[in-house]
Amino acid sequence: MASLRSSSLNHCRCSSNSNPNQPSLLVFSGGTAFNGVVEELKNFTTRVAHVLPVSDDGGSTAEIVRVLGGPAVGDIRSRCLRLSDQSSAEALAVRRLLGHRLPLDAPLAKSEWYDIVEGQHLLWNGVSKPYRETIRAFLAYFQNQILRRSDESFCFSNGSIGNFFFAGARIFFQSLDAAIFLFSRVSDIPSESLVLPVISTNDRLTLGCELWDGTIIRGQNEISHPTCGSMEPINKERSSVPALPSRIKRVFYMSSEGSNLLHEVNFALYVFV
Repeated sequence: MASLRSSSLNHCRCSSNSNPNQPSLLVFSGGTAFNGVVEELKNFTTRVAHVLPVSDDGGSTAEIVRVLGGPAVGDIRSRCLRLSDQSSAEALAVRRLLGHRLPLDAPLAKSEWYDIVEGQHLLWNGVSKPYRETIRAFLAYFQNQILRRSDESFCFSNGSIGNFFFAGARIFFQSLDAAIFLFSRVSDIPSESLVLPVISTNDRLTLGCELWDGTIIRGQNEISHPTCGSMEPINKERSSVPALPSRIKRVFYMSSEGSNLLHEVNFALYVFV
């Protein structure tokens, strides 16, 4: 990890045009819906603290949580990418790498993943040695953690390289906050822009809700976009989603077993944002 402290990594790519006269904002949001606003918000102010959920249990995030446990980092990774630097060729190369998704076809996805983790993929073009060594170290650590779970078969289909990097860092440091810090440094997020988990934990959590008819629903996607366990990308068009049988009464985080209600969410705020 010495490359993190190298002169190259701390060179002027970590530039921040912080202006104390910019307004300071606190944003509570999900990972996808607000991303379009983030691009415009950066033109207005970079002094923003983004508070994000750890309950995205769809796609490759679900597969990481299933095999390796821990909180879901998909929404946090998505926001970090939106806030990342785009001012140089290398910054764009790092963003392309961490924003890349593997093919849907499982064998092709696994083959491409090995090319990436071994440093042979074209996505590494334009990424300097300090960044390459740092990112590869945590991708390799992620791969090592998967191989240690010999009783589980990991599916790389539609996998997010950024999610894999994030998960590797979180497990290595045993800290979600440390993983966010590392991702922020590597993707060169302005120092005055903060990305914060709504709950800082290394435990596996899921979002749950209680309907007014007493039904308990477990899982963010089962609440908003029910699926049948498919790894296909979720269709988030409102018209394609049937209504729940009853209105939502309250929202909360649950333990991985679904037996304990850990932290209740302010539903009025949750709906508003």
